[in-house]
Amino acid sequence: MARVGPKLNQSNTLLMISSIYTSLTKAEKKVADFVKSNPEESVLATVTDLSEQAGVGETSVIRFCRKLGFRGFHEFKLSVAQDLVDRPPSLSNMEIEEEDDVFTVARKVTMKHEMLIKNTLDLVNVESLTSAVDKMLAAKRIFVYGVGSSGITALDLHYRLMRLGMSVEVQRDSHIIAMSAALVGKGDLVFGISTSGSTRDLVDPVRQAKLNGAVVICLTSHLRSPIAAHADTVLLVPSKELPMEGGALSTKFTQIHILNILTTLISMKKDTADQSLEKTARSVADKLY
Repeated sequence: MARVGPKLNQSNTLLMISSIYTSLTKAEKKVADFVKSNPEESVLATVTDLSEQAGVGETSVIRFCRKLGFRGFHEFKLSVAQDLVDRPPSLSNMEIEEEDDVFTVARKVTMKHEMLIKNTLDLVNVESLTSAVDKMLAAKRIFVYGVGSSGITALDLHYRLMRLGMSVEVQRDSHIIAMSAALVGKGDLVFGISTSGSTRDLVDPVRQAKLNGAVVICLTSHLRSPIAAHADTVLLVPSKELPMEGGALSTKFTQIHILNILTTLISMKKDTADQSLEKTARSVADKLY
């Protein structure tokens, strides 16, 4: 069945709603809010029912479905119904309470991270992941950019790629990122990491790198974010961060998880990966007692 546009997500429509939420119109956000809060009821509703319950017109419901890549409301409902089959526990069941003992806190945190890792898999787009691997293997040089908490994730990616024998450097200072991006060109690849996708210190240099002819890959939690608009390939991860939770470890886990998948795929396709891993391991072998 043909679609209006490319389907934004292979397996989890409910997660994708969160990813594009900031790009929706006010009316479309009302539809999104209702669907996320009442997915079971939405599956059983007609387009008229859903429009009335969300307090919007029917055309807003249809536009909402099309922004997710579906041709119509019925196709959207089928996808949400499939999501509900393996729906994970609600985050509300994992909230830490003051009366929780040590083991309960440990259990709830573990459950939350298990759910986020599962959601990361649900957001995996095979075409995007394959494209990222091929582009990174083809690049002469790779530049990894990230500021703040995302800069810490950038360091981890730099370490993994370096051990695979790739020509890679990492920058976390906004001024140095800007200067570095001004000098990249054709044959280079910029890998930008930004949870919000709206960090100006990263978006502006990435745009410049793209204008210079560099290939751009971004890792973000928001598909319609400014950084994604300049990327050749977008890798998505879920995020439940609130405004006061910038740099939450839970988001870091999802980023590291998708990067682990990415670098594992690279190591499988790069002929000299094993030799590079062995050489780098031997280089620090005598550092251990």
